[in-house]
Amino acid sequence: MHKLLKEIDFELRPGGTVKFEGGPHGSLASFFHVKNKPGTGSLLHVHPYPETWIVRAGQVRFTVGEENIEANAGDIVIGPANIPHKFLNIGNDLLELICIHPSPIIIQEGLETRS
Repeated sequence: MHKLLKEIDFELRPGGTVKFEGGPHGSLASFFHVKNKPGTGSLLHVHPYPETWIVRAGQVRFTVGEENIEANAGDIVIGPANIPHKFLNIGNDLLELICIHPSPIIIQEGLETRS
């Protein structure tokens, strides 16, 4: 049997990001749907599983371990498990990004805080 979830029911986080955890809905996948303004992004964090990012719009710089990876709309980037990472909107427009977590819940350890 299918399940339809309406956007209004998703948890809206600071900066306009939607958080979805699949477990309560019978799914083994979770995600963030990110919409960040220029110059904003995530803080350094880590997960015990790989994370897949789908860049829907804009330009982004991912820092994954010691690597910096620049990606544009249409690109897909995969970060390995247990490697600290973060991202930053480096463009002049809104960044739209889907962050896929292969887990029924999002397991995330923050490694830095905003100043």
